[in-house]
Amino acid sequence: MPLVRIDLNRGRSNAAVTAIADAIHEAIVEVYGIPLRDRFQIVTQHDAGAIIAQDAGLGFERSEGVVMIQIFTQRGRSVATKQALYSGINARLGLAGVSGEDVFIGYVESGPEDWSFGFGTAQYITGEIAVPASGSPVE
Repeated sequence: MPLVRIDLNRGRSNAAVTAIADAIHEAIVEVYGIPLRDRFQIVTQHDAGAIIAQDAGLGFERSEGVVMIQIFTQRGRSVATKQALYSGINARLGLAGVSGEDVFIGYVESGPEDWSFGFGTAQYITGEIAVPASGSPVE
């Protein structure tokens, strides 16, 4: 059950924004094997200059088409699984017209006690929702 924040600069069509959100979700479904309807995304469009994404020393520049992605999810997935997710997101966003240098992903892990799906309870802890399997062991 990842929670995904997607930050973009304004100027894309609604169809392009939808294609970006869909591409990210499709990669998560494919790599993590989560149900298709297990989708929690927040898409925020910003005015020019509100997203600052400079070179991190890798020798390339990002464009105004940068897509900043934050993925909040359960801890426990292997490095290889995370790398497969990053690659899958990049490939699918490429099909949606986003250049590889414009894909920035931050990945944040938490435990079952850190999630509430409503009603002021941590449903993973109460047993109302099963804690998702991590897929592969931590590396």
